[in-house]
Amino acid sequence: MVATTSVNVSPTTLLALMERLRETGASIDPAEAIDAAIRHWLATSAHAPDAAPRGYQWKTLFLPDGTWLRMAYRGDHEYAIVEGDRIMYKGRAISPNQFASGYADSVRNAWQDISIRMPGEKHWKLAGVRRRELVRAAAAAAAAPTPAAASAPAIAPPPLVASAPCVAPPLPRNTDPGQGWTEPERRKFRFRLEDVAFN
Repeated sequence: MVATTSVNVSPTTLLALMERLRETGASIDPAEAIDAAIRHWLATSAHAPDAAPRGYQWKTLFLPDGTWLRMAYRGDHEYAIVEGDRIMYKGRAISPNQFASGYADSVRNAWQDISIRMPGEKHWKLAGVRRRELVRAAAAAAAAPTPAAASAPAIAPPPLVASAPCVAPPLPRNTDPGQGWTEPERRKFRFRLEDVAFN
């Protein structure tokens, strides 16, 4: 029997792990997944202490090493994979736009035509959908209060001090009829243009 011990994990991290296990259809216990993740981290950190993650940066979307790309066109599918820092298709490095346009033999929008499956995921998702989710998550993170701000006591704002001199509101517009105002034609201005120009 293997002895176990408790490790504190934040509830949000645990819920995210359980959701990911459910999405991928993994049948392992969350405790086993955490143990495997720690062992994996120990193994990889021992070999490459400060190595940056490998993958392809597609505008704002990062595709880690091992990500599959799928292009569907006329009922057929073609696949490419991220190897290291490049997207490989039929033995050569290409961009997502080259993959989408080259396979369809026409100009295509790669964000709308390429589906992506990240490592460890079970389902495909369009690249444009992933990009929108990333933007929404960044906006939500920016709008969320920081833990320090949420726990800080509410401080009343300082009282407003009038430091600038008071400015009188503008005088109301003069609507008294002027010369030529009562003519039978409809007037838009107080004076007729010919009266002003030729006086």
